[in-house]
Amino acid sequence: MQASEQTLKSADEIQLTDELIVSYLQQHPEFFNRQAEFVTGLRLPDHQRGAISLVERQLLQQREKIHNLEEEITQLMVIASQNEQLFALYSDLYLRLLDCTTAAELLDCLHQATTELLSFDAFKVWLIKPVAVNHSALITDDCAEIMASRLSKDQYYFGRLQQSEQALIFAQASSGSVVLVRLTHNQEDIGFLAISSRDAEHFDPRMDTLLLNQFKKLVAKLLHQHLY
Repeated sequence: MQASEQTLKSADEIQLTDELIVSYLQQHPEFFNRQAEFVTGLRLPDHQRGAISLVERQLLQQREKIHNLEEEITQLMVIASQNEQLFALYSDLYLRLLDCTTAAELLDCLHQATTELLSFDAFKVWLIKPVAVNHSALITDDCAEIMASRLSKDQYYFGRLQQSEQALIFAQASSGSVVLVRLTHNQEDIGFLAISSRDAEHFDPRMDTLLLNQFKKLVAKLLHQHLY
């Protein structure tokens, strides 16, 4: 008698939690077969409808999953279309760059492509070795410290710069975002490209660099060819 009372007391002292209930149902799926009437009559709170059945809740969840999948597919299609447009733009740009016969023409083409075709705010180039060419796209201030801090271990820097860095590169401060592209020719650093956007979120560290990889190799080769 005492043992039965002790068992009953222990059971009463057990505090039911969500985890315990979930664990029990996972271990005893036959519960729903034994309690078919309970499952059929079960009503779940719903913010829009007040109360709905378990079946209705499952249908709503399935519809939500389908809706989310449709949105993901739409986003993927938009991205694919944008990538196709970018690929066509880069292909055309490569041909134009290869047709350039002087350093000034090359820099003009790069500036036009980034600020007009791609609608970015500014385009600049900083070169480690001095050159005899004067061009508005060339940075005249010493940016060695910026290259050492932002590109010493990476090929790209995406994000925002300090105001002092922005002033050195673009001659003015900006609240937008930038990408710095390390330029290397024959395994030797020759400088970096800097492109700025007024959109503070545009240049993000998670950006894909597939097209940029080919772009920077070609630009580094052509800059070295025309300037040195």
